[in-house]
Parts: sequence; C-alpha cells; structure tokens
Amino acid sequence: MAYVEVNNNSMLNVGKYTLANGGGNVFDVAVIFAANINYDTGTKAATLYFNENVQRVLDNAATQIRPLQQKGIKVVLSVLGNHQGAGFANFPSQQTASTFAKQLSDAVAKYGLDGIDFDDEYAEYGNNGTGQPNDSSFVYLVSALRGDMPGKIISLYNIGPAASRLSYGGVDVSSEFDYAWNPYYGTWQVPGIALPKSKLSPAAVEIGGTSQSTAADLARRTVGEGYGVYLTYNLDGADRSADVSAFTRELYGSDAVYTP
Repeated sequence: MAYVEVNNNSMLNVGKYTLANGGGNVFDVAVIFAANINYDTGTKAATLYFNENVQRVLDNAATQIRPLQQKGIKVVLSVLGNHQGAGFANFPSQQTASTFAKQLSDAVAKYGLDGIDFDDEYAEYGNNGTGQPNDSSFVYLVSALRGDMPGKIISLYNIGPAASRLSYGGVDVSSEFDYAWNPYYGTWQVPGIALPKSKLSPAAVEIGGTSQSTAADLARRTVGEGYGVYLTYNLDGADRSADVSAFTRELYGSDAVYTP
C-alpha cells in the first residue's frame, strides 16, 4: 500500500506501477495523506478538516480517485492530528466520539472513498483546554465508525496514544481494523495489535528515502515470515520503478513497470 502526500504529489501516481509479470497493480491501497482532526474552540468539538490540497483531491474525485478505483485500487483517507488538542484518544464521551465518527463516514460516502486510516500524531493533547488521552475514546470512535460503515476499510498507523488504547469496558476493537502497520520507515516492527498476519505490515519503507537493499530485505522478511501487507510512504511523481522493483521482486517475483 502507498501513502501519498497530496500537498505535493498526485494520487494518480499510485496507478502508474504495474508488475512486469502479468500486469497487475503494484499497489492495492492508496492513502490520501492527510485530512486533519481539528478543534473548534467555539463549539468545543473535534471537526474533520481538509486543507486546500486534500479538498481539491476530494472535489475532483472523478479524475483523482475514480481512475484508481477503476483499476481495482482502494482509496482510503488518512486523518492526522493538527496541533489543536483534538485527537482520537481524548473524546470526553461516547456521544462526542460518535459525532466525529459520523463526520468520517459521511466523508467516505460523499466522496466515494473506500475507508479511513487513523494516524494519531501531532494532536498535542491538552492544547485549547482539551483533555489528555483516556481509555474509552478510541474504542468508542472505532466502534461507532465500524457501525457507520460496515463494509469499508479502517486502518491503523500504529503510533500515538490511540494505538495503545484499543480495549475498554470489555470491548476490544482490534478486530475492527482491516490493517495495521509499522510507522517507522526503514525498520521492521510487528504492530502490537491482535490481527492475523495477513492484515499486518511490520515492514515500512519511504520510497526514495529507504535504500533499495533495505526495502528488499524487508520485503523478503515479509514473505518469509508470512505477513500480508507491505507499507510504503511518499510515492512522488518521478519514475521510482527501481525503488519499487526492489520490493516487488521479493513480494511478487516480478519487476515493476512505470507508465507515465
């Protein structure tokens, strides 16, 4: 799967890589990086925010998202903290968590997306008089979101206070996630969440940032240890077929072809 920084790069780049053997997509999931969880100091509530670049991708879904989906690539929206004190781990009640979950599922429905990715970084819990992380918040949020969009992807960038608070009041939301991945590029770290190996990515690489030899080693280990997901970050508009082939050779036994 591929995270794309849409402030700088086009989502369409994800669809430009195919396997030399058979012509299948290299990437199965493309992540729009990133929407934000903001804090409205007037209403004292978390709000879903799209900067102008994210908004442009969503408004132009017909040309920026549908072409990927038509190739069989799932398109997921990542949500990230924004230094305002609101985060996934500090909703003060089940109701406030459910209200934000509805904003997320409404966005998925409105723009024809395939799901939501949670990245609990940069929230700066406590800013604007917000609370510190609590044990119930993320459980309520994920439970409500899964109820709102039963057939869609919910994924976890395994970092931050939310990622370590997956159980509350006898409810464990681990099984509600479709995927979880290691957030540290160039390393191997199995996410500490009770999911089958097929849904986990202990490998994480930054395309163009992680060396090809490391990317290949991590891919080889992914296959050797039976994991089903391989996380990549920061695919840009350049021809990265050499970087991509370094891991596709290990994952699929095939070079990657870039078609501009």
